[in-house]
Amino acid sequence: MGKNLLIASSQIIKHMKFGIVIYPGAKKQAEMQRVLGTVMGQEVANIHHQETDLGNFTSNDCIVLPGGSSFGDYLRPGALATTMPVLSAIRDFAEAGGYVMGLGNGFQILCEAGLLPGVLLQNDSARFQCLTTYVKIITSNSPITAAISPDEILRLPIAHGFGRYFVDDSTLEDLESHDQILLKYCNEKGDTQLAHNPNGARANIAGICNRERNVFGMMPHPERAAETVLHNTDGRSLLESLVRTAKTDIINQ
Repeated sequence: MGKNLLIASSQIIKHMKFGIVIYPGAKKQAEMQRVLGTVMGQEVANIHHQETDLGNFTSNDCIVLPGGSSFGDYLRPGALATTMPVLSAIRDFAEAGGYVMGLGNGFQILCEAGLLPGVLLQNDSARFQCLTTYVKIITSNSPITAAISPDEILRLPIAHGFGRYFVDDSTLEDLESHDQILLKYCNEKGDTQLAHNPNGARANIAGICNRERNVFGMMPHPERAAETVLHNTDGRSLLESLVRTAKTDIINQ
């Protein structure tokens, strides 16, 4: 699972810079730094949540909102984070074509900020879910999934109490018609039935992108399944896909 990359592994990216937003309650930034920097060899920089200038980043780079409990998850997870000064700069960055990725709480922040449609509600079980689940690649029409075969099944960890993605009927139809659904929860055979949905998400949706295909959000945590020592590298295939198929130069090793 997660091994059918469409771009040969002998190809490498010259350069892609990742900026990881550090905010009160962020918990997964160290894991992101290790995977993107140490494991994947990309340039990584921290961005304080009070920053207002992303001038050191170009549209070839990616801003990451990592998982955690932003501002204690008061009001709603991700709601108070929308007041961070850096969010205005991130909006401008995304509008200019830069890549933005939100994982877990980062996905919640992107939805609360209006950078992605929908909302993340409390799990239908009303309990925090911390487990490894299966997801299916629904589209390859995005940089973060382009290098993975369609219908590929990945094993990815989740850890959330508010991971139930919800949209109304018209928005769901819009997501489907514009091919914006990236991942759906499934079982090991790829069946996307409600019984294989860990949080009750609408249409089993685990991750989406915007229409422009440069803003991505998902509840699973690929950075927690990216090293052989963890006996699971499925998550790395998503991150490598972004690096390999984004607007950067690819060269043969």
